[in-house]
Formats: sequence, C-alpha cells, structure tokens
Amino acid sequence: MKVKADTLLILTPGFPKDEDDSTSLPFPQTFVRSLKENFPALNIIIVALEYPFFADEYQWHHCRVISFNGWKKGKVAHLLLWLRIWKKLKKIRKENNLIGLLSFWCGECALIGNRFGRRFNIQHHCWIQGQDAKKENRYVKRIRPDAEELVAISDFIQLEFDQNHNIKPNNVIPPGLDTRLFNKESIQKDIDILGAGSLIPLKQYDIFVDVVYEIKKQLPGIKIVLCGKGLEQIALQKKINELRLDNTVLLTGELPHREVLYYMQRARVFLHPSSYEGFSGGCMEALYAGAHVISFTRPMKDEIKNWHIVNSKERMIQKATDLLQSPQTRYDRVLPFTIENSVKAMIRLITIKK
Repeated sequence: MKVKADTLLILTPGFPKDEDDSTSLPFPQTFVRSLKENFPALNIIIVALEYPFFADEYQWHHCRVISFNGWKKGKVAHLLLWLRIWKKLKKIRKENNLIGLLSFWCGECALIGNRFGRRFNIQHHCWIQGQDAKKENRYVKRIRPDAEELVAISDFIQLEFDQNHNIKPNNVIPPGLDTRLFNKESIQKDIDILGAGSLIPLKQYDIFVDVVYEIKKQLPGIKIVLCGKGLEQIALQKKINELRLDNTVLLTGELPHREVLYYMQRARVFLHPSSYEGFSGGCMEALYAGAHVISFTRPMKDEIKNWHIVNSKERMIQKATDLLQSPQTRYDRVLPFTIENSVKAMIRLITIKK
C-alpha cells in the first residue's frame, strides 16, 4: 500500500498566479516558500478561492496550487463553487494524510476550513491578519471558532478580536521577514521619506501628503517617494499638484516587490499613516532596510527599535522632522521577527494534537 504523504492544506482568497508574480499577497507567498524550504518533506497544497482569475492547477516553488477563480460570483454560482471546493477537498483528503488546515483570514476560507475540519476531524487554524478582526466581520458568528483555532498576527489583533467578538485567540504569531530579498550591499540613503502600500482610504495617504507639505517648509530640499496603486491614486496626484509638490513627491504606481525593497533601503524615514493595521509587513521591511518607521498603529505590546508610534498628524510631522534633522540619527537594520521563526511556530501549533 502506498504511504500517504503528510500534507498541509492552505486555504486563501488569493495566491500568486506564477513564480514571477511578486506583487500579489507578498506575505502569504513568503510564508509558503519558507515553509517548503524549512520542511521539504511536507506536502503543501494551496487552495485559492478568488485569485488568480483562472481555474487551474499549477506548481509554485514545488507546491501544488489549485485556483477556483471564484471572484464576484452570483449566489447560485457561488453555491456551485463551494460544492466544487468541497469535492476537491474530499479528494485531497482521500489521497493524502492531512495533518492540518490553515486558513488565511477569518472569512470565507476559514468558514470552509472550519466546517471541513469538524466534519473529518482535522485540526483547523485561522490566521487573523487585520480587518477580519473588526466587529463588522459577519463570518465570525457563522464560523463559531474556538480560541485555540485562532492565530492572531499581532498583540493588537488578539485584543481587537477579543473586544469585537468576545473570543481571545490563544495564539499570536507575527509575520516574519525573509532577509534574502534585500540587497546586501550598502546603499546610499538618498530618499528622505518613503511610503508604500495600497492607495486606499484606510491607508490615509492624504495625510502622508499633508505631512510632506509641512516638513518641506522646514526642509525645502527633501526627496519623497510614494509606491503603490489604488482607488486614491488620481486624487493623491491631484493633491500633490495643488500643493506644488510635483517636483518633490514621486508617485511611482505599482512596482515589483524587490524594487519596493530597494526604495526602502534608500529611505531614511518610512511613513505609514494607516488608520488600522494588523501588522504592517511594509513597516517591518522598512526597519530591516535601515529606515526609521513612523506610524499611528502599534502592532505589539513591546516596543520595536526604530519604530515610532505617534497619535496625531502633528506628532508625525514633528517626529519625522526631528529624525531627518538630527545628526545623531542612526539607520541600523532592525529585524524583530524572521519568517523562519514564524513558519516553525505555525508548524508546532499545527502538529500539536488536541
């Protein structure tokens, strides 16, 4: 009889369409790649519900990916989608020794993973990443998860989920960083302030532009770069033009991940004005790139070196100005969490029998 392979099944809304797709969900792909490298004997199967926008099976860094292209389906089509997914999961279970189910985000993927795990007595864990901890998340009542099933990406998310849903996740595993993605050579710090992320209202990049406008009054020669794309891109460019910052702020649009990391290594200060964040991967990348980070959100209870938490736009302006003007400011690399440790912590959790 053929021995069934130990298999971890990962359910996610989206996953890169190929190995060159670096901009789609950078953290899940970093996690899966490191998972395979650290546990090469583990069979990893990724089920992607919505993205890529095609239904197919393909290999991604020696992992099997099954995409269902379930983006924006009607009610009937969505029901049929769920039936196809359930059928595929049963086939995977029959062919493999499923040691666990891991869902990215507490949403549709977690609902499927939770139900499938209960039906076939397979451990399921849900990694809560950010906005899925909010009170508006209606999936939580449908899932009815237990505390042990839940993994928060930060101390903040653990507290937020408890306050909003009266369930305190038993586990906190922060996102780790893959340092191999960075250029190891010394790079000149020729960008004063950098921003990077999705240009959507939640991220508040209008505040980013306001902060730059005020700082330029004191430091007229500053150089600013903002990387990313999104619904606010046109409005932000308009504001940049109106404030006569078009020769100061470069709005790059979407860039490959490695190119964004290169910009980070050139930056002195990384501004992250988001109003809500589980644990910003961009902030952690900027820290390792040697930039000081300034944000409104605090992911962990313990302080992280060179990550400055402020509570207002005025304090963000002052902190950035102080850092840029002070000759004592050091731009050391800071690595609070590694992807290897994140992967090992998750595997330990998955392999613990109830």
